Amino acid sequence: MRSKRKSNIIVYSISYTLLIAFSIIMIMPFVWMILSTFKDQSELMRFPPKFLPDRFTLKNYAEVFSSVPFLRYYLNSILITTVAVTLTLLTSSLAGFAFAKYRFRGRNSIFKTLLGAMMIPFPVTIIPLYIMIYNLGLVDTYLALIITGSVSIFGVFLMRQFIVTIPDDLIDAARIDGCSEFQIFRIIVIPNIRAPLSALAIFSFMATWNAFLWPLLVVNNDEHRTVQLGVQYFTQRYGDLMHLQITAAAMAVIPIVVLYLKLQKQFIEGITMTGLKG
Repeated sequence: MRSKRKSNIIVYSISYTLLIAFSIIMIMPFVWMILSTFKDQSELMRFPPKFLPDRFTLKNYAEVFSSVPFLRYYLNSILITTVAVTLTLLTSSLAGFAFAKYRFRGRNSIFKTLLGAMMIPFPVTIIPLYIMIYNLGLVDTYLALIITGSVSIFGVFLMRQFIVTIPDDLIDAARIDGCSEFQIFRIIVIPNIRAPLSALAIFSFMATWNAFLWPLLVVNNDEHRTVQLGVQYFTQRYGDLMHLQITAAAMAVIPIVVLYLKLQKQFIEGITMTGLKG
């Protein structure tokens, strides 16, 4: 017994040591990026590089906002991502509810077709999608950026897989008590899928926030540009300004980190449950 306990302690010690070491390796580039935002151009390009800045300065942040309308890009990204993620959660949960709990002709065929559409890469659909947006007169508008991010086939699949596990008896009992279908969705379904909704919210937020190719194609003026297009400015219009590039990139990452820290418990729970049900 004592030998087994000693063996477990050794195994756990080695495991935690390796996990801590890998965690440090993974987080170091992010820490280096944040510290580099406080260095000027000459210090950043110095060789050999220094980990800590000689003198902390906020000049890079001020220069990013004064060089381009970065605040405008930031607010645009927040608006577009917030609306798109909200619509994604709504459409995915409603469609998942329909595929999981309603019986209608062609249900399985439609669902399999949607799953097949997941295999088509986005660049393949970008030209017909642009033609549709152009014919609708939505080029250079917020709607052009929101519509494409408001529906997720992966989200429908994820929600359907969770909602199908909710007992039918529970839903039938609600119907007998006089609940409408929307009340069943709001009172019974939503509270039972909070974990996968949180996971889907993070996935959708990352996809919309980090989108670059589609905004580059459909947006032509500063009024509707997103933060990712703003980061690109420092590699083209203003030359090789590494200190501004890395500062803009660091600010672009902040909302994702904040969202993950806020929803990490539900995110991990949702991913774990997804793996168990997969």
